[in-house]
Parts: sequence; structure tokens; C-alpha cells
Amino acid sequence: MQIFLYFCAMILNYIWISLILLAVLMGLVQAICYGNADIFSAILNSTFDSAKTGFELSLGLTGVLSLWMGIMKIGEKAGAVNTLGKAINPFFSRIFPDIPKGHPVYGSMLMNFAANMLGLDNAATPMGLKAMGELQELNPNKAKASNAMIMFVVLGASGLTLIPTTIMAYRAQLGAANPADVFLPILIATYVATLVGLICVCITQKIKMKDPVVLGTLIGLTALVGLLVWGATKLNPSTLSVVSAAIAAILLLGVICWFVIQAMVKQINVYDAFIDGAKGGFQTAVSIIPYLIAILVAVGMFRASGAMGMLEHGIAWCFAACGINPDLAGAVPTALMKPLSGSGARGLMLEAMTAHGADSLVGRLCCILQGTTDTTFYVLAVYFGSVNIKDTGHAVACCLLADLAGAIAAFAIAPIFFG
Repeated sequence: MQIFLYFCAMILNYIWISLILLAVLMGLVQAICYGNADIFSAILNSTFDSAKTGFELSLGLTGVLSLWMGIMKIGEKAGAVNTLGKAINPFFSRIFPDIPKGHPVYGSMLMNFAANMLGLDNAATPMGLKAMGELQELNPNKAKASNAMIMFVVLGASGLTLIPTTIMAYRAQLGAANPADVFLPILIATYVATLVGLICVCITQKIKMKDPVVLGTLIGLTALVGLLVWGATKLNPSTLSVVSAAIAAILLLGVICWFVIQAMVKQINVYDAFIDGAKGGFQTAVSIIPYLIAILVAVGMFRASGAMGMLEHGIAWCFAACGINPDLAGAVPTALMKPLSGSGARGLMLEAMTAHGADSLVGRLCCILQGTTDTTFYVLAVYFGSVNIKDTGHAVACCLLADLAGAIAAFAIAPIFFG
């Protein structure tokens, strides 16, 4: 697993160095060949602007993270997670056949999935590491990933997102007219990624997908997502944006009310539970500041030099030649970065919204890509590395197939909603 961590660090290191050096090189070309003497001032100024933006965005995220980590703590203490666990236990017991019924690891996995579904990014990691530790206790071969571990990691890396909390917060800070309008597109794309990842693991592990519970669950969820896509094609973009935002608001308020009411019924001190959970929001937000500033500064220099524009024009030309909407080209860097670095993809998403506008097609597509899957190599490295697993089996292949499916779905869905 140290190899995975080293690989991810080196890839991001070389990308970061390349962005800065290419920006300076492009500045030299513009200054020498085109007489643009102001280009270096523009590149330098972009570093200050990008650093300021990264700091402000990170601090602005503190409130949202504190809010939802507090809400999660209320749900945890109220037993809402256990209630949800009982509801999905028939399905989970079939895709995790090696885990004994009623084992505590189900609760840890559910908390991890719940944090991912609420779009809490780094807040899901501690819960995931706890689940991996419990799965390792059940693992007969401590050096090789068990089937249950691989299923858990693939489902986690596919990043099923029900409510993209942090993405909506970023969109609000960057002036989106309706920050929640990406809710339905993210839900559809992330479901496609998760479904493909799940099917790949089931086929590899020879899990009986014809089982009535498994088949019924997948058919039901797929039909629901298909209905959402069908409904989206019947509405104009402005109406669809309003509907998507309304559904997001209803779900958010529904989750909050459910957690609070269940806590009241069990006579839990709701306020204290919220404060206990919210304390972690500040640390989480502060921890991403250096990473966000680093990538925003490098990408800002790259764009200020004109290199990003050339790259986007080249991709747009290729898209047009293939009959694909060239306006989508600006989101390709985010799609390529997402499996490698969460902070890198987040920075590219924010930079795209800053450059093109939060409500532009590119800006929205980058948000969809950011919410579709988790950071594959980070998840693989951290989760397996935490329990010293050296043989990850078929986890990498299944995760990358899920990434590809999610990206294709995002590029296909964005024009339907915002084209």
C-alpha cells in the first residue's frame, strides 16, 4: 500500500510541477513571440488571487461541515443509523455473505456510506478506517484483501452521493443562482458508477445477483433513476433546475427532522450531540487549506499564462471532430484528476467555476464529476494501507471501471440538464 501512496504523491507532484513550469514557459513564449510584456505580471497576480480564493473557500466550508457532522452525530446517538441498517440488512447480508449477521462492522460501514451520501468528503474517512479494521479481524488471510473488504472499498470509491453538501456550499460561495441544481445529475451519475462497481465485484466474487432481494433492489433503484432521467428530458432546463433544488431541499430537511425526532423520542440531548459532532467540522475544513491553495495556485498560473485555454481548445476540437459538444471540453482535466487526487480535482472544479462561471455548463459538469465518485487511488491506498493489506485482488480494476462509468454518465447527463 505504500506503493499506492507513493504513486499518488508522485503523480500529483509531477502534475503540480508541470503546471507551474508550463505556465512560465508559456509566458516566455508570449513575451518573446507576441510581445506580451504584461504576461508575467498576470501570472504572478494569479498566484495571489488563487491563494486568497483557496483560503476563503476553505474557511467558508467550515460552517457546512460543522453543521452536517453535528447532524450525523445526532443520527448516530439517536440510533437512526441502526434503523437504516435494519432496513438494508437483507441486501447487505447478500452482497457481504462472509460477514456474520449482526456484526458491529455493519454499523461502521453504514456510517461511512452515510457520510459519503451526505457529501462530507474527508469526514467519511475515519468511519471507513474503523470498518476496515473490523473487516480485517474477520479476514483469515491478513495480507490479502477479503471479498468483503473489496466490496466495501469499491462501494466507497464509487462514492454514492445522495446529497452533495460540500459541492452545493462551494457553488453558493462562487455565486451560483441555484446551488442545489446539480443535485439530480450527481445522484444519477453517482448511481451509475456505484451500480457498475457493484456488478463488477458481484461477477468477480460470484455473488448470486439473481437472488430475489439483490435483483429486486437493483431493479427498483435502476427504475427510479431511469424515471428521473426520463422526467429530466421532459422539462426545460429552468424548470428542471427548480425541481432539482426542491427535491434536494426536501431531502435535506427530511434527514434533519428524522434525526432530531428520533433523538427526542430516545430522550437524547440533541443540542449536546450536535455540538459534539460539529467540533470536528473546523479541523476538517482547516486541514484542506494547504492542499486547496497549492492546486489552485498552480492551475491559476496555468490559466493566466494562456496554456489552459490552449488545452481546452485542443480538447474542444477533438470533441467536435467526434460529434461531442465542444463546450464540455473544459471539464476533462477534472475528470482525469478525480481518480488520482481529491484535492486536485476539487481545485480544478473550483477553478473551472471561477473561470467559466458557477452556472456555466463546464462549471456544473465539473461539480457533477466531483460528486460522482471518490478518489480511487487515495481510497485504495489509505483503506488497505491502514490494515497492511498487500494483495488488493480485483479492487483496482473494479474501482477504475466504476470511475469510467461515472465519468461517461456525467458527460452524458450534463447537457440534458443544462445544455
